[in-house]
Amino acid sequence: MEAQAKLKALRVAPRKARLVADMVRGKPVGLALDTLKFVNRSASMPIRRLIESAVANAENNYGLNIDALFVKEIRVDEGPTQKRFRPRAQGRAFQVHKKTSHVSVVLAEK
Repeated sequence: MEAQAKLKALRVAPRKARLVADMVRGKPVGLALDTLKFVNRSASMPIRRLIESAVANAENNYGLNIDALFVKEIRVDEGPTQKRFRPRAQGRAFQVHKKTSHVSVVLAEK
């Protein structure tokens, strides 16, 4: 049995969020949450909350044992990009791409 949770349009670039996701892939849930608590990255708190949501889904919807759960799959995909403009010299404009991420987590029992 598997439980999952999704986070859409996280305002962190996918490349940066994948660094955090790679730290917890395949780990038991307790160890993954402890790891994310002390990681100094902007994506660590939203991914930690996402894993907590998946744990709650596993417990309430499927009746799974929380102590036996591990992060089976965590995927970070690219979301929509917001395009903004910054003023530059001589009346020019410079385009800024604010990237977003879609993160999905699948937890399974050992």
